[in-house]
Amino acid sequence: MRRILRSAPVVLALLAAALAAQDEQPGKVAPYYPSPLPIVKQMLELGELKAGQLHYDLGSGDGRLVIAAARDFGARSVGFEIDQKLVDASRQQIADLNIGRLASIESRDLFEADYSKPDLITVYLLPNALERLRPLLETQMKPGSLVISHDFMVPGWKTDEVVTIDEELEIDGLLHSIYVYRR
Repeated sequence: MRRILRSAPVVLALLAAALAAQDEQPGKVAPYYPSPLPIVKQMLELGELKAGQLHYDLGSGDGRLVIAAARDFGARSVGFEIDQKLVDASRQQIADLNIGRLASIESRDLFEADYSKPDLITVYLLPNALERLRPLLETQMKPGSLVISHDFMVPGWKTDEVVTIDEELEIDGLLHSIYVYRR
């Protein structure tokens, strides 16, 4: 418990810095924070991802969710990322792993994407970005598809499930929450 209390001010300071930095970078909707691999696995499992399904990862960063969805679950997976260095690095990893038939990274603004096809959408986005994205998802997502959000709730949506992962798992010493939404 002491560890949680010690890490809470650090998390709040990092979030405040991320929010401030976002205001300085138009188009930036989240800090680059690679989701720990145990969180990645749990997000995809909670998303009930199966071989052949379509997965989108919004703000895909280094591509770890896209790669895991394709490699470990056999899903077709597409990441949307605006940082060209991360796009290039992710694409290289996909090529190195020879999973390009299932995995891809698009250099695009996630607010201009079509969300009518994926079975699962994963996100690590700040609340203001999730609020902006919500109407697109509500009007475009097909019934029964899932949204899994790491650490931030989608404003105005009721969760179907919340999984809290504590620091005792020694992932990174921080509390993490995974929010599950079924449309």
